[in-house]
Amino acid sequence: MTHIPELLVNISVALGAAFVGGLIARRLGLPAILGYLLAGIAIGPFTPGFAGDTQTILDLAELGVIFLMFGVGLHFSFADLWRVRSIAVPGAIGQLLLATLIGFVLSQYWGLSVSSSIVIGLAISIASTVVLLRNLMDRNLLNTHSGQVAVGWLVMEDLATILILILMPALAVQSGRFEWSQLFFTLFKAGIFVALMFLVGKHFFPWLLNLIAHTRSRELFILAVLFISLGTALGAAELFGVSLALGAFAAGAIVSESPQSYQVGADVLPFQEAFAVVFFVSVGMLVNPSFLFANLGKVVALTLLVVFGKAIITLGLGTLIRGPATAFLVVAAGLSQIGEFSFIVGQAGLQLGLLSSNNYSLILAAALVSITVNPALFSAITPVEKWLRGIPWFWKRLDQQPVVEHPVELKEDAAPVVVVGYGRVGKHLLRVLKRLDIPVLIIESDAEVVGELNEMGIPTIYGDAANSEVLLHAGLKKAKAMVVTLPEEAATEIIVATAHRANPALPIIARAATAENIEQLARLGAKHVIQPELEGGLEMVSHTLLELGLPRREVDTYAAEVRNKHYEFEEGRRAHLLMRNLLRAADEMEITWYEVGKNNWIAGRSLAESDLRGRTGASVVAIIRDGKLIPNPKSTTVFTAGDRIGAIGEEGQLEALQEMLDKAGAGSKARK
Repeated sequence: MTHIPELLVNISVALGAAFVGGLIARRLGLPAILGYLLAGIAIGPFTPGFAGDTQTILDLAELGVIFLMFGVGLHFSFADLWRVRSIAVPGAIGQLLLATLIGFVLSQYWGLSVSSSIVIGLAISIASTVVLLRNLMDRNLLNTHSGQVAVGWLVMEDLATILILILMPALAVQSGRFEWSQLFFTLFKAGIFVALMFLVGKHFFPWLLNLIAHTRSRELFILAVLFISLGTALGAAELFGVSLALGAFAAGAIVSESPQSYQVGADVLPFQEAFAVVFFVSVGMLVNPSFLFANLGKVVALTLLVVFGKAIITLGLGTLIRGPATAFLVVAAGLSQIGEFSFIVGQAGLQLGLLSSNNYSLILAAALVSITVNPALFSAITPVEKWLRGIPWFWKRLDQQPVVEHPVELKEDAAPVVVVGYGRVGKHLLRVLKRLDIPVLIIESDAEVVGELNEMGIPTIYGDAANSEVLLHAGLKKAKAMVVTLPEEAATEIIVATAHRANPALPIIARAATAENIEQLARLGAKHVIQPELEGGLEMVSHTLLELGLPRREVDTYAAEVRNKHYEFEEGRRAHLLMRNLLRAADEMEITWYEVGKNNWIAGRSLAESDLRGRTGASVVAIIRDGKLIPNPKSTTVFTAGDRIGAIGEEGQLEALQEMLDKAGAGSKARK
């Protein structure tokens, strides 16, 4: 009989149970994290049926903690906090202290130890990032002033979580009393670690990632990311005695400053999500349902403190902090739940012997209920606001800085044109757009090319655009157009579909690899699809037929019919024929553009006075002045320095016009 490793069995069961639980939760409109926790309870040792190896899954869950905290550091933003610092900083500090104090007092009333009471108080004071952001996005609040205040408040809580994880070992003293020397020693070691990270890691990590990126090996790049996240966390714990979580957070914060940060985030995301699921399952496995039912009063009390107590604390602080009432109402609803950070703090308490598994179950029970009811709290914002407006004295104190809610501008670097791929097509497109002074953002996966673009001063994102995490940093909601020049069929389809979902109004011009690919790209959201092989082949056929003496009209008709057959999904045959004929007509007109320098003799003279047609035979058909087109200028139109004049004529006539302008003065040149 084939031997199946216990590790494989446990991880398969954990992920399978999490999949079922998460799917059911999402079907019910609840966060998937709730399903993962319940899946953990189902396969835990306290429920009937299969029981997973708790220790094995807890060991795997450590990877979940590391990747979670690495992701927090990678996306950590002081800018978010700074924009709303006047509300978020004092509010978050006040709420954390008061919630911790009330949780401590409640736990002491139950007869728990001082250390357990402190851990429970700290755990219930920290809200879940996942739950908050999901509810803000579901209600279109993320980019409002209130949503930004809530995000800034959460950033402050992230910092507090890191500080809590640093200080917790100082609570685990064996003498039974708190020792200040242990606290200072812990802070000293953490300070040395952070200093080394900023002095050494800040230069080493970006250098290493850049070096690996130039090898053009995706496998090596992913290995480098895993080495940085896991190695830093392990080194922090072994060499400095700080938590794995702090090491991972510091690594993520340092890497976030590197040019490769977007690609790092994309590559680490699958590991983060997979092991975070295992982490949530492991949390559920520690819950003893029998203990919870036997202590239902404690569960209800702690849940009420999380759901309503934290909301009341937030609104109370709102009367002391100058800010808009709407912001405090959104924050009160958003932070009235606990999640992944509370579990990390609770597990740290378990490992340090500060908390028992039964008391940890109380934290999880409060999390389950608060996450479930949190969407309802957001729905209650409007009726609560109406009710509070009926208490004028309180509302006046709460609404000390009224604002009119409007979406806040996104932080993403945005450009009117996003170009994916910097090959031959991308280079030509960039050259044209630069001449027209149209800003461009390039997405490119070749590190050497990215380096060249950075030296040219071209905004560039390094990464694989087929990964949505990279693509969504391109400011698609602000872009006016996106051009996908990649030759890979599958990658182009993924990019087009992702971009269209992010901004359905975005015009997408995509390159098709095959004829079959054209219709698929159009269905996925591409507005225009070009197949270079088809266009190049038709040009060669057209020139060949013309050299053989066939009439141009017949050749053009043939080319139009072929294009119509391949691009029939667009606007129909008539539109294609019209477009192609117009383009061909414009090409045959041989319009040549000339710039009028300030010393040119025609500057200050009218079209009639200069008599360009009489002197050269070429006709002036248009003038571009100050960015505006003057078609078919009158004979009285006076040329000015800086004008661009468009002329048509035979080749000899246009050459004569060029020679006459060149001899007449500097600063004029022809452009076709």
